[in-house]
Amino acid sequence: MSDQRLGIGFVGSGFVTQFHIRAMVGVRDADVRGIWSPNAANAAAAASLARDLDVGPARPFDSIEAMVADPSIDAIWLCGPNHARVKNVEEVVAAVAAGVGTLKGIACEKPLARTVAEAKRVLELAESVGLNHGYLENQLFAPQVERGRELIWARGAALTGRPHLARAAEEHSGPHMPWFWSGTLQGGGVLNDMMCHSVEVVRHLLTAPGAPRESLRPVRVTGRIASLKWTRPEYRARLLEMTDGVVDYSRAPAEDFASVTIEFDTPEGFPVIGEATTSWSFVGPGLRLSAELLGPEYSLSWNSLSPGLDLFFSRRVTGKEGEDLVEKQNAEVGQMPVVANEWVAYGYEAEDRHFARAFLRGEKPMLTFHDGVEVARLLMTAYRSAEEGRTLEFPPDGIDSFVPAVARGEWNPILQPR
Repeated sequence: MSDQRLGIGFVGSGFVTQFHIRAMVGVRDADVRGIWSPNAANAAAAASLARDLDVGPARPFDSIEAMVADPSIDAIWLCGPNHARVKNVEEVVAAVAAGVGTLKGIACEKPLARTVAEAKRVLELAESVGLNHGYLENQLFAPQVERGRELIWARGAALTGRPHLARAAEEHSGPHMPWFWSGTLQGGGVLNDMMCHSVEVVRHLLTAPGAPRESLRPVRVTGRIASLKWTRPEYRARLLEMTDGVVDYSRAPAEDFASVTIEFDTPEGFPVIGEATTSWSFVGPGLRLSAELLGPEYSLSWNSLSPGLDLFFSRRVTGKEGEDLVEKQNAEVGQMPVVANEWVAYGYEAEDRHFARAFLRGEKPMLTFHDGVEVARLLMTAYRSAEEGRTLEFPPDGIDSFVPAVARGEWNPILQPR
């Protein structure tokens, strides 16, 4: 392969892999070359999508080792389920260590792993064979977040002082696949699934452009989790039906709402606060991402459901359900916002461009597995804070070995009411 193009192989063939494949239309120096999935039919379908979009001569592979061994594959994008993360990385690293293939880098979807211990293992594995590594966090690359942050710091903060409060939220009506709903497989509920996005957004907005990520130091974390919708009897029954009897929230529920407040220290000694909220119990047109940044004399506000394009369909317009207007779409009639290119709006295109170029140039990406480990510490601290019902100093003792009650299958607000 030419040093000017990066051949990418995907581990996983589901929803997020397809978002990345669509985003590659706007990445000029990378090609999708391979897909591996335990589901061969899904791998073939994802490879076909890449070829149809003309983003690379992708083909399905029978194993991760075979994909790493292919000389056209320069980097791996890890997009498989959380419970397979360590095993998938072990297979990639074993192939590299055995000299089966050479890679320029490995990138991993959020969260890096289900616990801090697993996240540290993933980091250790990647560095054991000298792989350049990147932690994929798309919302930091969303155009509105990046441009708004740039302008706020250049105009407002430069003249009146740094921002002091950031808020972020990600909300929708529930995940696509059954394993996301399982605390043991996924590593928790909505906090582990989506709070990784929101805590990184608030930290990113509060960090001065060009300053190291470590310049903003978390000192206290307050977390809260709850089941607001999916443990109600009618919704437990609906979830059981939706997942073909796999997910039973009367026995092992996971939280569908979570909030966290992170208190940071700044280099100037000012306290600043990040607030994040995530939900699987939101019902609206579809997925809603939002963020705010507040300072002494300025503010920023973003809502992904205000995209500038709306359609209206009367009740006479009937048809099959889908997600052609917005991710996690909840209706097909009425006034509906349309996110025309979700993979661009949510940051996937700019994210993939950044990591592809970093790997091609042998440079450290903006986010690495070290950052993924730190995010895991914040999430686990939020879980522990919620379980103990108090604010915790960060990082609390023993957090690297902590496993949330939700992930252990021991959290059940039905049997243990407040």
